This record gives sequence, structure tokens and C-alpha cells, in this order.
Amino acid sequence: MGDLQVRNLSQSFPRDDGSELTVLDHLSFEVKDKEFVCILGSSGCGKTTLLRLIAGLDTAQAGSIFLDGDEMRGQSPKVGMVFQEYSLFPWRTVIDNIAFGLEMQGMPKDERYRIAGQYLDLVNLTQFKDNYPSELSGGMRQRVAVARALALDPVLLLMDEPFGALDAQTRNMLQKELLDLWEKTKKTIIFITHSVDEAVYLSDRIIVLTPRPGRICKIFEVPMGRPRDRTSVDFAQVRREVLDLINQNCSIQ
Repeated sequence: MGDLQVRNLSQSFPRDDGSELTVLDHLSFEVKDKEFVCILGSSGCGKTTLLRLIAGLDTAQAGSIFLDGDEMRGQSPKVGMVFQEYSLFPWRTVIDNIAFGLEMQGMPKDERYRIAGQYLDLVNLTQFKDNYPSELSGGMRQRVAVARALALDPVLLLMDEPFGALDAQTRNMLQKELLDLWEKTKKTIIFITHSVDEAVYLSDRIIVLTPRPGRICKIFEVPMGRPRDRTSVDFAQVRREVLDLINQNCSIQ
């Protein structure tokens, strides 16, 4: 299962002058098992802070996070995370990068490389298994990062603007590939993005945050089936509704 509940989450950071900067303010929402949810918000509204709290990398000042009914305290093997920067080990080959988390879990070598090979095949990079990250394109490196996260078999996958540094053509291609992976694995996904177009193309629901401090501005249902046509009337209508809200109340910069 992958049901997530975020309840009254607040987080602040100390300033140099002794005051506090509130980044998240009483944030509450739910994500259903196997749902694909995108979170839109301006720079500094707390999107990455939110993912780090869900991942257990940081501790919230106030509020609670529950996964499948259990309160989360610290990191959990049920949660995987993909960063924008790839975060691959440059001295390890592609398959060694994918197998790294399994190695840290103490899994025997034959078994971890068998699993790593399966996910390598899933992202269509088997022929590059012995290459190093420096020998790959940005899009290929991000596919390796996704495979590494999935190899640990999390129920919840957190993605922090994973395609933000890529060119438009590669970004569109990886969006389609990610949806194919999601259809095959049925993981619950929370995906951070600045792009309204990307959010409408990918998600079941879009959570729009206010500028700092991050609060829920509105949650949009995306009623279209998949695959989605970016040029269709339905796509344009949902995109326009989100943009209108952003322009009126929740400016994304």
C-alpha cells in the first residue's frame, strides 16, 4: 500500500538575525495508494522541504506524516527519492549505482545484481550497464537514478523536479517513460515541478501551494485519461484553470 497523510505540517528555519523563516504553515493533504500527484509552487515555498520531511531526512517542527496508517519517524525503506541532480556515484558503473541501495541493505551479490538488472531493463539501459555516469546523457543519468530508487521497491516514490535541468525534448520523452514505469510498477508518486504543462500531463491531481509560507492554495483533479494529448481542448482547459488560479492568487515564479 502507499496511502500518505500529511497533517498540519509546519516547518521554520532560523535567520541570522535570530528570527525564524516559516517555510511550511499547517500543510495538510492526502495521497491515495497508486496515485500520481504533482505539487506546484514558487521557488522558496517549501516544496523540497516538504519532500525531505516525508522522506524522513528532516524532522518537522509541528504536524505529523502517516504512511499506511503508521506515523513516520525518520527514514523508511517504504519511501524512495529521486533528486534533480541525479546523485549518482561517478566511480560506480550504471549497474553498480542501481545495486548500491541493495548492497547497503546487506543483500547477497547475486540477488542484488539480478534485481538491478531487472530495473536496468525496465528503463531500457541494459546495454549501458558497464558505463559510468560521465559517459551518459543527462536523460540517461536520470533514468539510472529512477531505476536505483525503484530497485529498493518503495511503496512511495518522491521526485524533486527530476526533469528540471533537461532540455524540452528530453523532458517530454522522460515524462512519457515515467508514466510507462508508473503503469508497470503502480507506485504512489509525489512529483515536484514548476511546469503547469508537466503537472497536467503527468498527474491524477495537482496540489498548488501558495508562495512562502507554503499552504494549500487549491487541489485540482485532472479528469483526463492517459495517454494525454497536449494539444487537445481538454488539456488546454485544465491548464488554463491552473494558470488562472496561479495568476490570481498563487503566483509561481
